[in-house]
Amino acid sequence: MRRIFVFLFLIGAPAAVLPQASPSVPGPPAPLTLAQVLDLAHRANPTLLAAAEHLSAVRAQEITAGLRQNPTGIVGGQMLTLPAGNPNGPDFINAGVQRLFERGNKRGARLDTARSTTTLTGFQLDDQRRQTDLAIRQAFSRMVYAQDALAISRDNLEGYRKTVGLMKVRLDAGDIDQTDFDRVELQLAGFESDLDNAELTLRQGSIALQTLVGIAAPNDSFAIAGTLDPPPITVTLDALRSAALANRPDLKAAQAQVDVNAATVKLAIANGTADPTIEGEYERSGSANTFGGNINIPLRLFDRNQGEKERARYELESSRLALTAAQNQVLSDVDSAWAGYLSAQSQSERYRSKYLAEAAHVRDNLEFSYRNGNTTLLDYLSALSDYRQVNLASLNARLQLLLALEQLSYAAHTEIVP
Repeated sequence: MRRIFVFLFLIGAPAAVLPQASPSVPGPPAPLTLAQVLDLAHRANPTLLAAAEHLSAVRAQEITAGLRQNPTGIVGGQMLTLPAGNPNGPDFINAGVQRLFERGNKRGARLDTARSTTTLTGFQLDDQRRQTDLAIRQAFSRMVYAQDALAISRDNLEGYRKTVGLMKVRLDAGDIDQTDFDRVELQLAGFESDLDNAELTLRQGSIALQTLVGIAAPNDSFAIAGTLDPPPITVTLDALRSAALANRPDLKAAQAQVDVNAATVKLAIANGTADPTIEGEYERSGSANTFGGNINIPLRLFDRNQGEKERARYELESSRLALTAAQNQVLSDVDSAWAGYLSAQSQSERYRSKYLAEAAHVRDNLEFSYRNGNTTLLDYLSALSDYRQVNLASLNARLQLLLALEQLSYAAHTEIVP
């Protein structure tokens, strides 16, 4: 009985006394990883989508290439309105069907050419995707750099503001004069400028990356999560050269172009053959019915498609030479990217292992000495400027190392940095 009473009370209670679910407030979108950004670009980048549609259009040409010749229907009549017994009669009716029959395997040659062209276009799409991926990877890395540079600029500004605050205490205590304090305070302009530039760089980097992804209207809520510290690689130059020769889509496209031109040569030869037209016919003249047929064969005494055959052969040889040039360029790209990676690695390691720590050590020592009156203001400000420059240069060296690795991955078309 008590349970029934409680139930009826709850049913009849005002809505205000019942517990209300608090409305959910959507939080900011989760930062995207590089893999998520690439996946989004593959589905939304308009340039890649346009290239994919073009591939579908090229593939549709295979349908046209495989079509057979349509037959032609013939119907005719004469003297149909003459009266019976007219000396110009009798009436005459004919009907027939004719069709051109291709020789020389023209249809097969057309299909081979169309299919080879589809394969070529597919490799060109792969290469365009490879180029887009490189642009996205580099834009992603630059945005990560901008985020780190912004954090460093904020830390430097906050740290220096504390220094200015300490100098104000010394000024008020009479330990330094107004001119020295003003010189210290003027350095804030440099730190504030660093912060403004870092914010602008981050905003521009975000816009560039969102545009590459395919976002029509870039917004400030777009966020990414990444690092400028790639893992060490163990792959060798020889392995990268082999991977490039096996995987590069532009090299595969060059080989596909050779296949297209070889198929074009066969098509040109096939088009030099004569195609007969065979016709079957029924005729009725008065009360007489007859059936007959004929065959028409073009006499290709002069035009045997000689010019197209010659052009196709030269194009085939040209594409073979272009394939050799593409192979040489692939190896050159890998070697050049490898040299750039080694240089960037050496520079980044110098900042990481030596110069960054030295700059911080000198800044801290001179700041302590200046606060205790053991060094000049000029020495302290010089050390402070050096630290700012070395700190940003170290960050830029890390960015250049990551960009060099991405360029190396692009040149070899293999995943070096996941």
